[in-house]
Amino acid sequence: MPSAGLVPRRIAQLYAAFVVFALLAAQLVGALLPAVPLFVAATAAGLAFETYLQYRRPAALAQLNKIRLDVTVRQLLRDMLTLTALLRIDGVEPRREHAALLLALGAYYCLHFLCQAIAVMVRRARSLPVVTRNIDASALNLSAAPPRILLRRPAHRLLVYAAPGTLGLLVTAVTAQARWGALGLTVSVALMATGTLYLARWLTGGKRPRSDAEVLEWVGEWLAGYRPTVAMYFSGGLSSAYQANMWLSTLARLDRPLIVLRERFMVQKIDATDVPVICFPKVSTMFALENSTLKMMLHPANSGKTSQVLRIPTIKHAFTNHGESDKLSSCNPYAKAYDEVWVAGPAARERYALAEVGVEDKDVVEVGRPQLAPIRPYAGPPAGAYTNVLYAPTWEGWDGNPGNTSVVLAGENIVRELLADPGVRLVYKPHPMTGSVDPRAGAADERIKAMIREANTRRSGAGPGPAAAAELARLTAELDALTSVSFRPGADELERMLLQGTPEGDRETAIARATAAWEAAYWASFPEWEHLVVTDARPSIFACFNAADLLISDVSSVVSDWLTSEKPYAVANTSGMAEEAFRGAFPTVTAATVLAPSGKGVPGLLESVRHPEKDRFAGRRAELKEYLLGPSEPPSLERFRAAAEALCAKADERRERMAARLAAPAIPTPRGAGDDAAAARGAAREAGASGSAEDAVTA
Repeated sequence: MPSAGLVPRRIAQLYAAFVVFALLAAQLVGALLPAVPLFVAATAAGLAFETYLQYRRPAALAQLNKIRLDVTVRQLLRDMLTLTALLRIDGVEPRREHAALLLALGAYYCLHFLCQAIAVMVRRARSLPVVTRNIDASALNLSAAPPRILLRRPAHRLLVYAAPGTLGLLVTAVTAQARWGALGLTVSVALMATGTLYLARWLTGGKRPRSDAEVLEWVGEWLAGYRPTVAMYFSGGLSSAYQANMWLSTLARLDRPLIVLRERFMVQKIDATDVPVICFPKVSTMFALENSTLKMMLHPANSGKTSQVLRIPTIKHAFTNHGESDKLSSCNPYAKAYDEVWVAGPAARERYALAEVGVEDKDVVEVGRPQLAPIRPYAGPPAGAYTNVLYAPTWEGWDGNPGNTSVVLAGENIVRELLADPGVRLVYKPHPMTGSVDPRAGAADERIKAMIREANTRRSGAGPGPAAAAELARLTAELDALTSVSFRPGADELERMLLQGTPEGDRETAIARATAAWEAAYWASFPEWEHLVVTDARPSIFACFNAADLLISDVSSVVSDWLTSEKPYAVANTSGMAEEAFRGAFPTVTAATVLAPSGKGVPGLLESVRHPEKDRFAGRRAELKEYLLGPSEPPSLERFRAAAEALCAKADERRERMAARLAAPAIPTPRGAGDDAAAARGAAREAGASGSAEDAVTA
């Protein structure tokens, strides 16, 4: 089934192709007749339409590019038709004037192709075997990138630099005076020649970065100087960076941490951190870690490239996952590939035992969830006029199980029930991957957002005023300045490496302080009665936890994390199972109110939140919290750090054993046997010299 945006995109592509062909056809007719007004209008319109599409709607040209009718071919056709028209227009002398125009146009295209060849060479030279962040890589002779129009936008370069020549040729077609075409083409040739020479500077020693061999040598020297102990390894797609980002604050508290990535784009997807980041796009370069001081790696997710780093024997590996739930994905058989599997509490240990996926109990280590420290505990029923309800459904998953997400079957019913209560303030925060697999989930998500917007139009009351919005804007700018680096539009990978060197000061403490201030300002900037839709990274899910009195979600890690607050929660049952079977299958549901797909039960749930004496799950939530997340003492961060130290010690022990084996003398052979063996080897050499190895063996 095609996605919602696919059909309009295809229509736009067909429309663009039709217009391009129609304008080329009109230009051809105008050139052959010749009909100067038609020819000039078609040529000008074609160039204008081409420029518009390249700058504003480049995706609309995809189909033309697929059939090799790319921008160079289209511009060449326009120029050749222009020269054809000039041959048929009286007043332009073919042998002298037209030939000069043809030569000038040929020189322009030769320079264009030369510039493109140099651009390819520059891009290759500026594509290093590693990408870094938070590391001083100035020794690699990094420099700012050339202008985008020269380096990475050949279509824009061709069209912009060709514009004076095309304009001059059109004036020649109207006036029959060749000097205008010659003048325009001279300007185009001069622009292209200047751009080509300017771009070639990046191939000289002053701007050319170090060679791949020199870069890898530098990586080894940096690793030897930094002496990393623990690394987080991550590989994934564009929307999966959150899986790594949730571990940044914990990783930063370990001894000499490092972040190891595999995709170049992921370097900028990692949130603000002071931890050094190094990306190894190729597996061959990643093996520079084998001879480093790195002792262990944390893995928040499984990926196809994980198996490559597991081949490094000097490093121990722990699977931390990016969240725990009762779903099968939380006990993936791939976990047995790691040295240890770190889980939050006893529930996950039992989950692996029951799943029988090959993970031995001795390899399961309970470390809690250090990231949950910012979540505030339950402080009683709602104190204000409104009960703040957080609806945070998970996404549809890869397996098509209708029980994965409540958005499709129950989301609208649950939201409708919540919006019907005048004392509810709803905060809707869907999973960032909602709709990425099942279009029905994306469509339901949009309908829910529309319901919330419509509900807000029926509410009114006093608001916080413009001062609150101004304060939020000020704090947003302050937080953005701390958490992001501003790059100019033409900055490439090397320029970003240059700008993102060693961070100055304790940036993470400043970010934590600024984030807390921003979150307080965010909630204060909205009226207490206004329903909210939160789809951005800020505010975080934990900030939404702290602002909510009640959570409604699905079987997911969100529920496990919420339990650290011991606040009431509900889980939607869209699995088709009876309630008792549903509770038995998913331990995280045992302290929850279970909601049917119809949303029935929401009024009673709200009543139990407002009147704690009616809350029959309060005691069970405290027990379930320890079962899922482990004990409160010692704190999770201490247990996590202790587990890291223990696994590092195992790595040290292995290295010592291997060093001892390599240093041990060769085991002597029994007396007499060595003489016989030596004699046999001598006979074999002699026999080999005479061509009779078989006789030597017999001897």
